[in-house]
Amino acid sequence: MGYLNVNGQILPAGTAVLQADNRSYRYGDGLFETMKVVHGRISLAHYHWERFFSGLQLLGFAVPASFTPTTLQEEIIQLCTQNKCTELARIRLSAFRGNGGLYDDDTASLQYMIECQDAGDTVNRLNEEGLVTGIFPDARKSCDRFARLKSANYLPYAMAARYARRNGLHECLVLNTYERIADATIANVFLVRDGCIYTPPVSEGCIAGTMRRYLLEKGRPAGFAIEEKAITPAETAIADELFLTNALYGLRWVKNHGAATYGNQLATAVYNELIKPIWS
Repeated sequence: MGYLNVNGQILPAGTAVLQADNRSYRYGDGLFETMKVVHGRISLAHYHWERFFSGLQLLGFAVPASFTPTTLQEEIIQLCTQNKCTELARIRLSAFRGNGGLYDDDTASLQYMIECQDAGDTVNRLNEEGLVTGIFPDARKSCDRFARLKSANYLPYAMAARYARRNGLHECLVLNTYERIADATIANVFLVRDGCIYTPPVSEGCIAGTMRRYLLEKGRPAGFAIEEKAITPAETAIADELFLTNALYGLRWVKNHGAATYGNQLATAVYNELIKPIWS
């Protein structure tokens, strides 16, 4: 990543761009969006823009008229061109509410940063080896109206990822305050049982994932029985399959979760019929 974009200005990636009293750094007062560029286009762009701008509205950001999906999309592709990764790139768009203390005036203009880097071709194919996952024991995600946002307040997921690394896991599932599955550190969770595919509703505290939304909207018309349902950890022990989704990888199937072992027949079909075509 040779360059980044800060408030519309392209700068060398090593440039210091945040002040010590940045509200996102101090308080997690910000949002971010992770996107995938394929062949010079943002995949599932309208889902990303809907989630991002609805999140800004929910958090009460003052959004200038010039800050639009069209402008941001142009700046993202421009940055990808600058960094020579227009064919396949990972994008992080961050928005934050300026600088200052907790009780300072927070109506200052929205600030933002765009980062991009080559994604590597592994993000464009289904994982051959299944993931090994577990439950993160040390945090519970709330189920309030902010839980669905990709906010800068990412501590439970950061600690869950640290737990996974230290315990030889590829990923961790995060529980909500009702002791049910919310999501994983960087993905939504789907469980397969008797030919049906289930994923927790956003009321269970999961991030409102763009790939999750895409599969819920396109799954049934394509012949897959996909629906929202609260999922307990005990249900993972009797599941036929378990897979994780996000905007970058699309879908990754889980081979082992605790003592359970899974196949990937339905996960592979979902990947091949619904996800691969959007990247071709």
